[in-house]
Amino acid sequence: MKIIIAGYFFIILLGAGLLCLPISIKAGESLTSFSDALFTATSATCVTGLVRFDTYTHWSFFGQLVILLLIQVGGIGFMTFAIYAVSMTKKKIGLTTRVIMQNAISAPQVGGIVRMTRFILFGTFLIEGTGAVLLSLYFCPRLGFFEGIWYGIFHSISAFCNAGFDLMGRREPFSSLTTIGGNWYVNGIIMLLIIIGGLGFFVWRDLATNHFSLKKLRLHSKLVLVVTAGLIFFGALLLFIFEQGNADFVQMPFSQKGLSALFQSVTARTAGFNSMDLAKMTQSSQFLLICLMLIGGSTGSTAGGVKTTTLAVFMISIVSTMRQKKNMEVFGRRLDDGVIRLATCIFSMYLILSLTVAMAVSSIEGMPLLTALFESASAVGTVGLTLGVTTGLGMVSKCLIMFLMFVGRVGSVTILVALASEKNRTVSKLPLEKIQVG
Repeated sequence: MKIIIAGYFFIILLGAGLLCLPISIKAGESLTSFSDALFTATSATCVTGLVRFDTYTHWSFFGQLVILLLIQVGGIGFMTFAIYAVSMTKKKIGLTTRVIMQNAISAPQVGGIVRMTRFILFGTFLIEGTGAVLLSLYFCPRLGFFEGIWYGIFHSISAFCNAGFDLMGRREPFSSLTTIGGNWYVNGIIMLLIIIGGLGFFVWRDLATNHFSLKKLRLHSKLVLVVTAGLIFFGALLLFIFEQGNADFVQMPFSQKGLSALFQSVTARTAGFNSMDLAKMTQSSQFLLICLMLIGGSTGSTAGGVKTTTLAVFMISIVSTMRQKKNMEVFGRRLDDGVIRLATCIFSMYLILSLTVAMAVSSIEGMPLLTALFESASAVGTVGLTLGVTTGLGMVSKCLIMFLMFVGRVGSVTILVALASEKNRTVSKLPLEKIQVG
């Protein structure tokens, strides 16, 4: 666990150092301070997308390339690249390294971890390459061949890794996809990349192994697909309803309304792109986005958040309690009792961290609590959506947001386990006594 934390920390520092170089800045732009470079490197490595500067207007091609490499390494995981590199040398990979890799990608077992690594890399580059080609078909006629290719590659990787970094500041700084919010082609490709990246490596393999037969899938894959589909559909529906109080939304054509609601429902779960002005959205919509950001994607994916399976466990637990069932059951399977304790720990950690930082940032910066909560939920969920306050944050607030981004990418449980002392572990049991709750 400590190796994973140290690895991400080293990559972030290396990225920050490169972004401080004059070659990383466009001509006419002032040199980037180390704190802002560190913030950008943290955001890229933790695939979040919160930025201090517009990516297109501030960073040169070299700076954009550094950011993209950080996104790629952070999205797939540096241990994936490391183990693949070792496997190519034909050296034997020890059990300790396999266990570290298992923890890094949340694999269910140590066995077959090297084959899984190769599958992850091959699948990632295949999907990102396909997305880059499709997006280039849109950008090349408008920007020229080479720049169009670069835009296709950058946005494909950023979308698949759920990072939310974009180069659309060419039209208007910090605009994200708002200038092409009605374009079904670009928005559709971006959404597909986000969804595929957020499903998780193990769901891909399960689908590929069983030839997309839903009945043969493992319970984990079934829960991920059901919860993901439900969140996308109901999220879009609620956003469509809530935004009837938004004058800009009401004036859109009906097809664009549907596309905008659907896009925000998809991207809120850790992607960070936006096709609408989030600051003008209703408070109901903003709070809904906060909930979606905290839920995030799925375990073992490029996404962050508490994860869809954590939400599924909570819902199954509630239903089982209401029906007065002793065991948690779903799809003809019984869940382990310990999974609800782990789900509760994860959910509580994310909720406590986001609320604590939100209150601190609200007090320090003098901003509304909902705005600060939106920023903190976006950071810990590694989303990257903002109501436009990131650029004005002070040093203390920046540090707090960076801490949340790091925790969101590495995982709260990973950090807790890494910090836990072996001396505190015991196999003995204390006397049992019941208490009343509820």
